[in-house]
Amino acid sequence: MSKDRNQPHFTELVWESTEQNVPIPPRNSSEPALPKLSTANVGKPKASSEPSLQLQLWDLETDTPEPVTTTEGQFVARAKELEHRTEDSALFIPFKSYWPTYGHMTGTQSRWYFYWRNEVRQGRYPKTDLSYIFLHVYELINGVGWQDPYDGYKQLSQIWEAYRENYKRLDQYLGGWIADFSFVHHLDVPLSLIVARSRGLAGDLAELELERCLTVAPEQLTFTVLTAMSDYDISKSKFYMGEGKEALERYIPQVVALINAYVSRKHGSNLVEMFPPGPSVMRERYLFRSAVYDISLYGYSVLIPVVRISKSPPLRSLITRLFRLTENKLRELLGYRGRLKGVNVDADMDDLITRFLKREFEKEKQEDKGPAVVIDREKLERLQSDSEIVRTMLTVDEMNELEELEASGFEITNEESELEEVVEKEEFEDIEDEIIVPLQSLEPELTIEEIQSANVDTEWEQFSNALSPLQHEALITLMNEDGTQTIQKLAAANGTMSELLIDEINDIAMDILGDLIIDGEEIAEDYKIYLLNI
Repeated sequence: MSKDRNQPHFTELVWESTEQNVPIPPRNSSEPALPKLSTANVGKPKASSEPSLQLQLWDLETDTPEPVTTTEGQFVARAKELEHRTEDSALFIPFKSYWPTYGHMTGTQSRWYFYWRNEVRQGRYPKTDLSYIFLHVYELINGVGWQDPYDGYKQLSQIWEAYRENYKRLDQYLGGWIADFSFVHHLDVPLSLIVARSRGLAGDLAELELERCLTVAPEQLTFTVLTAMSDYDISKSKFYMGEGKEALERYIPQVVALINAYVSRKHGSNLVEMFPPGPSVMRERYLFRSAVYDISLYGYSVLIPVVRISKSPPLRSLITRLFRLTENKLRELLGYRGRLKGVNVDADMDDLITRFLKREFEKEKQEDKGPAVVIDREKLERLQSDSEIVRTMLTVDEMNELEELEASGFEITNEESELEEVVEKEEFEDIEDEIIVPLQSLEPELTIEEIQSANVDTEWEQFSNALSPLQHEALITLMNEDGTQTIQKLAAANGTMSELLIDEINDIAMDILGDLIIDGEEIAEDYKIYLLNI
């Protein structure tokens, strides 16, 4: 056995030879090992009448490649073709498909779908199957059926609201898809409803909504979003599980917004600025998962900067204490026995929250009772008596005039009689407007009118003097068309809430004028003329 046969060998297969046992050169050899070729194989290559396969492939690569068509792309193309199709009437036919498209429907199902879709676009939501709903949703998220993205967002939200009670699966998908829709179209819309309705979306979406509300829109805070900030699991509270649920969900967001405004006024920075949570983290969000979605439209995913607001320990501590303090205050106001222990906040915050909740409860009680209607029975009877006297006097005068004319031999024609009836009727209506009409409008304003007529100038002067500069500015603000938005900013800039500011003004008005001057967040029509001069 030769020495070469003890070395590793390899075999190479070629078209025109079958060489074997070609030795690998030693590592220290600079000469490459060349295979020994048979002399029988040396010579001109054989000419072949068949074209080279390799040449054919090379030629194909130089041509323009065929466009790749996906199922989702075909769906979008078909959706655009059918965007304006409608049916005047159709019979409902059940339809169930996991990923519904147009090709999955029969002719009668298609007619129902286009009839139903037109109804939905008109704001009517007939009963239908879930697959029809998903098909329309797929159209909207792929850009079919709207011109303005806000309109697409509105349509998706309305479909969700209309059918979510009957189809719980919509909560599982629509929340995430609507959030994705707002991201790809850069819509400035609140995510509170999405977080509240959807399961499994409380993470990044809750953080985004917390940041938005605590920085630019504290009045839009919601109970569901704030629960991500609290270490206190309020859902296990007996008070929350019983009579306090509605009050807690209503007032806790308002209390947090109130404290945010208070801190901004006192320290010149809001809660997020006082307790910075750290830099944002870029999060990749995959778009429209489990939907029929063409990724060529908006891409496969988006990067979202997320600030971990809920991870700030001092801010979590404050929100937790506000949860517990608000529950204690509501327990007291609702007459619930027992209090949560170890709730410590600044005395100023405690006092502010106490006054705010008491005012809200008093206001709610007054609304439940309704307006106080005071009817002066004596005045009513006097007005009725006066109206009867007027009628009698008119009748007597008419009879006397007729008798005098007849005695003088004057003949009364039908035309003259009709003319006299018209004149008499007009005279009577003038007097009736002065005496009888007030009887028909005898309402709560009666006592206010009496108060105003007694000494209007003095009372409005007292009312104006009783207002603080902030309250005076708030009243002037509410006289403008954008008063509701402006007073919210005014209140936040001065460390309070618009509701609390309005209640304070109404309290002064009740004490001096005997009536509420602000109805909701608008000046009552009866008082606008007086406010022009205060």
